[in-house]
Amino acid sequence: MKKIVTLGEVMLRLSPPGNERFFQANSLDIEFGGSEANVGAALAYWGMDVSHITAFPDNEIGWAASGTLRRNGINTNFVRHIPGRMGVYFLEHGAMQRSSQIIYDRADSSFSKFDGKELPWDEIFAGADWLHWSGITPALSQECADLALMVCSMASEKGLMISGDLNYRSNLWQFGKKPHEVMPALMEYTNLMIAGSRDFNQCLGLDFEGFKEAKEYAFKNFKNLKFITKTDRVSHSSSHNTISGNLFSAKKTYSSKSYDLTHIVDRVGTGDAFAGGLIYGLLHMKPQHALEFAVAAGALKHSVPGDILLCSKAEIDELLAGKTGKIKR
Repeated sequence: MKKIVTLGEVMLRLSPPGNERFFQANSLDIEFGGSEANVGAALAYWGMDVSHITAFPDNEIGWAASGTLRRNGINTNFVRHIPGRMGVYFLEHGAMQRSSQIIYDRADSSFSKFDGKELPWDEIFAGADWLHWSGITPALSQECADLALMVCSMASEKGLMISGDLNYRSNLWQFGKKPHEVMPALMEYTNLMIAGSRDFNQCLGLDFEGFKEAKEYAFKNFKNLKFITKTDRVSHSSSHNTISGNLFSAKKTYSSKSYDLTHIVDRVGTGDAFAGGLIYGLLHMKPQHALEFAVAAGALKHSVPGDILLCSKAEIDELLAGKTGKIKR
């Protein structure tokens, strides 16, 4: 069994039922989710030993969040409950030509003040194979930026494979640092980068003409980099997308089949399902098969409500084999 460590904030997600607008809703559906924990939950569902590193408030909502991680198969022994508040995001599901929208309320959360220095890092990384982080964490605060750098440095020293979803989000960088002042140091340790042209431009403070130029720059300048990956999405409407993926080494390109996704149930967490699928794939498969597994996982997440992909490896293999849409009896 492979051992995975994930790092990042988990938030409370509040959504109007179905496709209601915020101003129509008389109730809100409750979920917990966060990019890195979503990746970890998918991997745990496929039998991996996953530990998530985060901090929650020391109250009933924080303990409920820990319980949700445990129910999804994640080891919460290293989760800490400290003073502060729970990060929240509000999600309004789009439909047809109306886009989904997210409103964040996560400033000064418990996790944003967490430095992780008291955690037993030797125990956390003992026997571990992989660390996954995302660009959301260093965007939250100086404490989180320092935490991400410390964790990546330790994981690299211990020989773990490290994946980073650069995931540039402009409305998160509010603590006084620009992405290009923080992200390159984290990218130095990263073996698999999940990124598109915009991510590279913002995280490096450069102006690449296109993805090809950004990719070539990354392979030339980051000595630990083994793979870059990205998905390609065509949004015909909020309810209908087409997706595919590419995986790049310094010398080779792998391309996946595409999926036409109609009647989308929930788009949130689809990139995390892809990331989890690629981590699982690269640990167990050759690169082409790993990419196909990842894109199929991301496609299936569009059919599952909530932040987390709840699909077995067998279901993904069925999609890869073209066996879809039939009732199982």
